[in-house]
Amino acid sequence: MKSSGRVDSSISGSSLAATRKCTSQFGTAPASSLLTIGVIAAYVLLEWVSFIHEYKGVPITPWNPGLGLVFGFTVLFGARYAAVLFAGAVIAEIAVLRTNLWWPIILGLAAIIAGGYGLVAQVVRGHLRLDAGLNRLRDVVLLLVSGAVGAALVAVFICLLLLADHELDLADVLVAAGPLLIGDIIGIAVITPLTLRLALHPQPLLDHFSLRMLMEFLLFVAVVIATLWVIVAVGPNGSKLFYVMFLPVVVAAVRYGLDGACIGLAVTQLALVGLLHLYGYEANAFAEFQLLMLILSATGLTVGVVVTERRHADEMVRAVERELKAKELEAAQAARFNLVSGTAAALAHEINQPLTAARALARSVQQLLRGPVPDAARVGANIENLITQIDHAGGVVRRMRDFLRRGRPHSSTIVLSELLSDALALAGPEVASKGVSIALDSATDDSLVIHGDAVQLQQVTLNLVRNAAEAIADARTPNGRIRVVARRLEAPARIEISVVDNGPGITAEVAERLFHPLTTSKTGLVWAYRSRLRSSRPTAGASGCRQAGPE
Repeated sequence: MKSSGRVDSSISGSSLAATRKCTSQFGTAPASSLLTIGVIAAYVLLEWVSFIHEYKGVPITPWNPGLGLVFGFTVLFGARYAAVLFAGAVIAEIAVLRTNLWWPIILGLAAIIAGGYGLVAQVVRGHLRLDAGLNRLRDVVLLLVSGAVGAALVAVFICLLLLADHELDLADVLVAAGPLLIGDIIGIAVITPLTLRLALHPQPLLDHFSLRMLMEFLLFVAVVIATLWVIVAVGPNGSKLFYVMFLPVVVAAVRYGLDGACIGLAVTQLALVGLLHLYGYEANAFAEFQLLMLILSATGLTVGVVVTERRHADEMVRAVERELKAKELEAAQAARFNLVSGTAAALAHEINQPLTAARALARSVQQLLRGPVPDAARVGANIENLITQIDHAGGVVRRMRDFLRRGRPHSSTIVLSELLSDALALAGPEVASKGVSIALDSATDDSLVIHGDAVQLQQVTLNLVRNAAEAIADARTPNGRIRVVARRLEAPARIEISVVDNGPGITAEVAERLFHPLTTSKTGLVWAYRSRLRSSRPTAGASGCRQAGPE
């Protein structure tokens, strides 16, 4: 329901914007005057084309396209076009119908036509909130119903006026009012939607116009004329074949939506009226064809607006999908920025420790060389350790680069005893400087072998050892000890690496979120390794951390 409301509001908003744009284009005085004159001239011309004869003051016509045109402008621009309709009706009565009615009756007829349709247009615009773009079935139905109501009101009041003037008898009312009513409704049903669509949405037709569309239009015209020719040539019984005309109109509506339906109905109506005149049909013979054309118009418009509404819904869905994809791209970009930021911070943290150790070793070598008797053995050992620390930092950077390039760690076969011994050798000087002893537990099996990323696993072990040493040093725990052990466990088969110390332990607050991403009790970040970690407190005032992974 919410998405439907969003589609409806978007369609109404686009039509309102198009209406405002159309109004602004003709809002200047010269443009408005030219448009008004043009509409009056078009109304009179269409009255002349569609007029058959006058029956006791009532014009007999198979349809009223001029009324449909001006009613569309009245719906679009407001009540000022009711005055245009009034002027056009007066001119048509005099110049086209050549009526013999008295002047006040002519003005009265024009006032009834202009007032009736102006009132209906104002009601549907202001109170019923008709969307002039006709993008929904509700709007098309509302337009047809309002046109029928307006035609009925106008027909009733015209007949009352002519009855009061004794131009009509009661017996003549149905004869005169029937063709007038149906002709006005057909004029509105065929021409008004076309007028509104061309006024508000001319661009889609121009954008999609092509040679193929032109050929389809010419083929449609040929099929309609040929079919109607057969129907009209049969004679009075030809109306029974009129249902064949539903096929080309429905095809046009399905292919091009409401625009196709409007153009198809206009072509069909013009061809029908022209052929009826060509074959000399009398006014009373038009009635059955009028009713059939009215049903065809309602059907074509309904199919066309349903197709258009479905296309608008599909466009809205695609627009929402594009918006979601854009949001996903933004989120992915933000995630990449966060990843790069976190990776850079983690990388800086991880290489800071070996570089700090390398700097301390370099300072030590510098001090030893400045002594009166340089200790070559210690200098060599420190330089060898310094190179090891720098190689380890380089390995961290290299593994990070490979990971970012490939998107996955570099896995290989790892002998755990060798990896842990190397890790303790790297951490040994730093841990010893804090007065903490470190040892690889004798329970560690030399045959333990796993498959994984050696640098990441070693880095996790180094982090745990260094964190333990810092915690012991900060707490000033006497006889600080760190023990590292690796062992094989069963059910399920796995290998567990434990780092156990006798430091102050982990606070309850930190323990609750210890294994959440980037959680630490220090200022900085912690490297994440894909394994299972768990904390433990083997004795009071001690802590441990175990990481487990499959063999």
